[in-house]
Amino acid sequence: MPSLSNLSQPTIRERLTLAALAEAEAFGFEGFSMRRVANACGVSCAAPYKHFKNKSELLASVISYINEKWLERQEKTIARFADAPLRRQLVELSREYVRFMVENPRFLAVWTAKGQTGGVDYLPVKAKTSELSKALLRQYCDEFGVPEETARAKMYVVRSLIYGAALMFCNGDLPYDENSLQFVADFVDREFDLLHFSPN
Repeated sequence: MPSLSNLSQPTIRERLTLAALAEAEAFGFEGFSMRRVANACGVSCAAPYKHFKNKSELLASVISYINEKWLERQEKTIARFADAPLRRQLVELSREYVRFMVENPRFLAVWTAKGQTGGVDYLPVKAKTSELSKALLRQYCDEFGVPEETARAKMYVVRSLIYGAALMFCNGDLPYDENSLQFVADFVDREFDLLHFSPN
């Protein structure tokens, strides 16, 4: 899907995707209504089905849109720290992910929604959001001979940290400022310390 930031007049498909994003934020995947999405765009109830064959395809479009926006942020972050060690790049990506979610609460709401509805599993689509960071982590671990299972466990620990931090910022449990972001980054950095990797 084309980047909406590059378009002055979004197409109806793009408008439907953005309306679906708001709908998913408000009602989750289970309470999602194609009729409300159509109403939000000022089109007939049949119009969404001209662009998406069903609700599942529209929700997949929403997740793909979020993936696209996060990929743009990842690429900019990696470019900014291109000369830094891989560990620093991973820490900065983690910090940027927290920023991305806190600054886009609609994205966070969709990301934390139940992964399956109507018999459709959206987790594979969601998984695309972390492909780049996973590749960097795998590269980092390969440099030090870290086993695949240990690398996977470390990835889940780091993801738990950044998801938890984003939620705490959004809920007001932590002040959203540079000191708190640095606090989170320090904890993530500590998790990347190879002394904390266990072969078991």
